[in-house]
Amino acid sequence: MKVVKMNLVKKIFLKPHIVFTSYFFDFWEMVKKWRGLYYLFVNASEYNSKNKTAFRITFKDLYYRSYDRFSSAGSVPAHYFLQDIWAAHFIYSNSIKQVVDVGSRLDGYISHLLPFCLVTFIDIRPLDLEIHNLKVVTGSITNLPFTNDSIKFLSSLHVIEHIGLGRYGDQVDPLGHLSAAKELSRVLAPGGTLILSTVVGNERLCFDAHRIFDPATVLSIFDELKLEQFCLIDDKGEHVIENATIELGRACNYGCGIFIFKKPGT
Repeated sequence: MKVVKMNLVKKIFLKPHIVFTSYFFDFWEMVKKWRGLYYLFVNASEYNSKNKTAFRITFKDLYYRSYDRFSSAGSVPAHYFLQDIWAAHFIYSNSIKQVVDVGSRLDGYISHLLPFCLVTFIDIRPLDLEIHNLKVVTGSITNLPFTNDSIKFLSSLHVIEHIGLGRYGDQVDPLGHLSAAKELSRVLAPGGTLILSTVVGNERLCFDAHRIFDPATVLSIFDELKLEQFCLIDDKGEHVIENATIELGRACNYGCGIFIFKKPGT
């Protein structure tokens, strides 16, 4: 009964909280920081009373973080954390050594790949970064700098739902997701693999953040490709459900669908 009541409270207050924090500030984060001030002073007092080292507390070097005690250990967005590990493991277990990626998360999925894989990373925003096994190319998912049928392994995680909304400096285009799907399909080589993830569930637009797709919509806009596997992170966000059904994805409010596509041909 307590769990049901808590879920109801979350549903009632979640949307107003998201709207308010988007335009102003996160009230609960402020409360958490205010609570932590007590521990800042208590800890500083105790440290000074015990300290016999050269590491002394000085005002100019104060870096207040005592409020971290109120966060869960290793707080991470479930979609990104789970999908990035799953996708990286998929690539590693299939002995894939070169990947072209469009717009995925650098500090998650891409960083997981770099120890064992060459990654060409495409993003509309410029990035000045030099790191082993990473090649950065400025480009758009709606106009990729590759010839037809040229990429053997292609990935794009949590990207297509944003295209055409102007959020990342791209051109506003209500059909942006269709252009992106067409372009990804164009450059993928026959027999090649595309691993794509996006938000799935009750289909709608949350402007200007993202679209939420019915999984069947994703299949329809990638109709030139063959679906090999559909995996899902549902609303609970606890793990990746492998070989999930389209109906299960459709039943989500805000799930993450991971689609493994292949392009027909050899």
